[in-house]
Amino acid sequence: MRNILVTGGAGFIGSNFVRMVLAEHPDCSIVNLDKLTYAGNLESLVDVLDNRRHRFVHGDICDGPLVEKIINDCRIDAIVNFAAESHVDRSIVGPKIFIETNITGTLTLLQAARDKNIERFIQVSTDEVYGSLGPQGKFTEQSPLSPNSPYSASKAGADVFVRAFGHTWGLRYNITRCSNNYGPYQFPEKLIPLMVNNALHDKELPVYGDGLYVRDWLYVHDHCTAIWRVLEKAPPGEIYNIGGCNEKANLEVIEIILERLHKPRTLIRHVKDRPGHDRRYAIDASKTINDLGWKPSVTFEEGMARTIDWYLDNQPWLAHVISGDYQKYYQSMYGNR
Repeated sequence: MRNILVTGGAGFIGSNFVRMVLAEHPDCSIVNLDKLTYAGNLESLVDVLDNRRHRFVHGDICDGPLVEKIINDCRIDAIVNFAAESHVDRSIVGPKIFIETNITGTLTLLQAARDKNIERFIQVSTDEVYGSLGPQGKFTEQSPLSPNSPYSASKAGADVFVRAFGHTWGLRYNITRCSNNYGPYQFPEKLIPLMVNNALHDKELPVYGDGLYVRDWLYVHDHCTAIWRVLEKAPPGEIYNIGGCNEKANLEVIEIILERLHKPRTLIRHVKDRPGHDRRYAIDASKTINDLGWKPSVTFEEGMARTIDWYLDNQPWLAHVISGDYQKYYQSMYGNR
């Protein structure tokens, strides 16, 4: 039995990864360490909490003794680090927590992985560490790091620490850098669930600037299968971009949502842009596709239909996660724009 420590496994991508591993890899068990901040939700794991191959631990990746205890007690072979503060807007308002979780927390995990001779450390990063693109070109693994927000700066800092541990102490690591994910269980501060939720309640859809910011979109289950392929097959020390080859402007994505929900385009409201908004991201995923034999299996049209239908079928989950502090956050972000 392979024992994997998944950090941030109650969040969006982490919970989808946990569910995928338990369903598709019966020779693996998972210890799921999550602090359960606003974006971590045990309701996203309700169908696997009783699975004998899944153990949930409520805790912080910055807690070194706890991390070491988990590794020792559960005989951990590999660590997949999803745990992160991940929203650009929040990093602009309050960058300190991004340093604490994304850099200090990753450093804590790295020290434990080194000291306990972990077989593989997977750092789940983002294409945002590369900065912004013009109308042409794509990010490759050789693109220089040029982060433009406190969030992406903290992720780039964590990536550099991972590489340093590999070079200095021989830590067997890989770094994955993915484009924008979408799918079930995503917290509704991100574009797609935010717009779905607002449209369902006939609320205005706040769109930054002209709405023509371009992102590459990848269905979350495809991202999870790519991470698994890296864990299973990648040589240590390699970095892999993971993308969906689905470049879409924000307005185009929003119009797809409105059409599927049969809502009018008049719900769109352009609001004041956020500072330093990156214009375009695009991923060259040829290394992942060619070297590891992975490629996306879900088209953007199919993935969007699945995603919107999931939110329609799981409105109690959505209503619960946006209660309380989320309303204050939403007002602070969009109320005065």
